[in-house]
Amino acid sequence: MGALIEAEKLVQIAFVLPAAVLIGWLGGAWLDSRLHQSWIALAGFILGSISGMVSAIRMAMTSGAAPKKNKNGSGTGKTGPDGQP
Repeated sequence: MGALIEAEKLVQIAFVLPAAVLIGWLGGAWLDSRLHQSWIALAGFILGSISGMVSAIRMAMTSGAAPKKNKNGSGTGKTGPDGQP
């Protein structure tokens, strides 16, 4: 089951960047039409690209992190309310 969760995280990374760029571009194009400008779609595209890259990098860094081992070696890193595993 853990392998499926890891694979889902990697697939999510592949969708985040194009989705962020598309949302930024479409939002900028909508603002262009409402405000009668011609530069906001480009700004939305750039901001969407930056936010997508930041999000993809964060997800990639957390997906590669190994779980912490606790005293009993279970690897979950979770403890009970009294601090004991």
